[in-house]
Amino acid sequence: MTDDNEPPKSKLTLSKQRWAREGKFLTGQVARPQEQRLPPGQHLTRDWPVLDLGLSPQIARERWRLDVYGAVANPLFWDFAQFTAQPQADITSDIHCVTTWSRYDNQWQGLATSELLEACQPHPEARFVVLHSHDGYTTNLALEDFAAADALLAHSWSGAPLAQEHGGPVRLVVPHLYFWKSAKWLQSIEFLDADAPGYWEVRGYHNRGDPWQEQRYSGD
Repeated sequence: MTDDNEPPKSKLTLSKQRWAREGKFLTGQVARPQEQRLPPGQHLTRDWPVLDLGLSPQIARERWRLDVYGAVANPLFWDFAQFTAQPQADITSDIHCVTTWSRYDNQWQGLATSELLEACQPHPEARFVVLHSHDGYTTNLALEDFAAADALLAHSWSGAPLAQEHGGPVRLVVPHLYFWKSAKWLQSIEFLDADAPGYWEVRGYHNRGDPWQEQRYSGD
């Protein structure tokens, strides 16, 4: 899936497209998360690098909205107050970025995706979700990945509001997939009965992105 208002290509965006063509960073190793905390080809960092498409939208919490629509019985149109009035969760998880850095023990607060699913009631035929962001970015997930027990829509990190450069006011966090699947600056969530690859998925990146299977690129 692409957006008519596609963001301009930054130097990093062009480099990442080249990495996909070249298979950069691939080790050919496979691991299991229950046996190995750090996925193949990753290295630990204490920092939290900032990666985006060259745009960094600034959305005040009082102006933020989340639309949930598509193959659902109850479409949702929440402002930030309505969003945070839902049951909240505190989850600690790791970040694994496809550019090879990982960061352990990130403390998130937000709405578990299981609570969102309970509220919107996807139709039986719904099998995929597409995340739409304020910078024109999109990414797709299978419904079972979106519904993972530790997945959430995060508005806070380490006890403070999620910083704008890291996707605030609200971003998705799906810890068991590479972090490009955890869309920043979340604007809407679309439920579909058929898959619809997003920004990076149509540019050579793997459709699912399992770090322990080293699913970095579409040919892996």
